[in-house]
Amino acid sequence: MKPLKILLIVLFLVPVYTLFSQEKKVIIIDAGHGGTDSGAIGINKAQEKDITLAIAKAILMYNRTLLDNPYELYLTRYKDTLISLRHRTQLVRALRPDLFISLHCNHAKNEKATGIEIYLHNKTSLKNENQMESQVVALSMIEGLTERLGYRNRGIKRANFQVLRESITTSPAILVELGFLSNTDEASYLESKKNSNAVALALLMSIKI
Repeated sequence: MKPLKILLIVLFLVPVYTLFSQEKKVIIIDAGHGGTDSGAIGINKAQEKDITLAIAKAILMYNRTLLDNPYELYLTRYKDTLISLRHRTQLVRALRPDLFISLHCNHAKNEKATGIEIYLHNKTSLKNENQMESQVVALSMIEGLTERLGYRNRGIKRANFQVLRESITTSPAILVELGFLSNTDEASYLESKKNSNAVALALLMSIKI
């Protein structure tokens, strides 16, 4: 069969958009705290900064090894360094990502408090496109983590956190609280590499952008 005829057949059978490489969606993963800022200290002495970094790096790894790089991922930090909130959001404004995810762990005086909750910025109208997309991702993510990992669903909440406030005008942005380090079971769960990897994969698989 002549090459020209083959090309015409391909063009007829395959949608044109699949013949050209599509730009990857850009996502920034913000591993909360770092360096001298340990974040929450768990009941078992686990530090929030270590858990968030481990999960962020696992997301990076699974995106490459399991999913064949569907997203272009950037971390706000790649090691145990202190990065200011201002510099984290400066990265958002520089890269203009399709999604910004800030990872954290919770802590409460009540040692029985458990579960996952996701925050959106509280002062941006839902009519804002970035805020609407943030809510879609938050819903998918909280459902994915509760269904896949058995987390208690504490719901989607709103707050005026700096990383959300300074990111939402540029991109969809969410802040994820990945369980309570003040709770013995959840602290032990998150400290385990096997389990933090499972959280990372569940987060990655729940992204909808």
